[in-house]
Amino acid sequence: MSPPVSPPDGSPVVTVTPVVPVVIPDVPDLPPDLPDDRWRRLDTALWLVPVVAYFVFPGHLVLGSQVIITALFALSLDLILGYAGIVSLGHAAFFGLGAYTAGLLAVHGWGEPLTGLLCAGAVAAVAGYATSFLVIRGRDLAQLMITLGVGQLVLEAANKAAWLTGGVDGLSDVPMWRVAGLFRFDLAGRTAYWYSLAIALAAYLIVKRIVSSPFGLSLRAIREGAARMPAIGAPVGRRRIAVFTIAAALAGIAGGLLAQTTQFVGLEVLGFSRSAAVLIMLALGGAGRLYGAFLGAGLYMLMQDYLARQDPVYWELWIGLLLVVVVLFARGGVLGGIDVVRDHLARRRR
Repeated sequence: MSPPVSPPDGSPVVTVTPVVPVVIPDVPDLPPDLPDDRWRRLDTALWLVPVVAYFVFPGHLVLGSQVIITALFALSLDLILGYAGIVSLGHAAFFGLGAYTAGLLAVHGWGEPLTGLLCAGAVAAVAGYATSFLVIRGRDLAQLMITLGVGQLVLEAANKAAWLTGGVDGLSDVPMWRVAGLFRFDLAGRTAYWYSLAIALAAYLIVKRIVSSPFGLSLRAIREGAARMPAIGAPVGRRRIAVFTIAAALAGIAGGLLAQTTQFVGLEVLGFSRSAAVLIMLALGGAGRLYGAFLGAGLYMLMQDYLARQDPVYWELWIGLLLVVVVLFARGGVLGGIDVVRDHLARRRR
């Protein structure tokens, strides 16, 4: 290219530089498996199941409400086990504290359901916060032993305080007011069913938002590698304390629901068997998936109801056999097995 020539009148030379278009590469979309709190078709299918069951099985509404409440309890455990990696064998302590809180409030003259649930969740949250400092100090086996010990301490305290809790006799004929002042708890369980379903749906939306938030993503990172998180400024201890407190509050709400819908609270709500059963439910359904808590609770309780009628003595044998099969051949529970089959079919199509 020749240099610019000055015009005869001495005016300045203007050099025009050609404009080169800048091509901005397309930004790839977020990975499809990145969690978010958008409502999906799978969510619709999940919550249509209990709605359809209400009309298809009107004679089993009491069992249905028990399944919903247990699924909410399993969801609270999934929040700490499936997302934060905190194992617990004493989660029933918070469930039972919520149940006794709602029951004692009703027995002593305050039977309003919604405020009773709030109080149940608050008491369980305080207990969860107080014990979380002990739980997060250990790892795996230590966490199991600490949570188991806490559960047994709460159980024995409730047994000794028979003047307050009723001891082995429990609290019976817990009087409950109408829900929202309109719907009375009936023997058929219709009000209890819809009431439990509404509370479980609200809790599910809250948990779905939590696990999809940056806080929830940090919990997954802590579960996978807690030692690396302080390097990026993530407070591991405070995150674990926070999620343990939230999970305890949800367990307390589930316990309060049980007390309100059955109008009875016994020492069984604090027992080790309840903590162990909810762990089995998560193993069956799949931990760390949200849906796994509902699938596992429904599968376990429906099988328990069926097998207990078929074989009242040895029904636990069949539950144990099912658990062994799922653990051996479907890592990640039933949902994990479905993912394996789906991936296998996808590879065969290629």
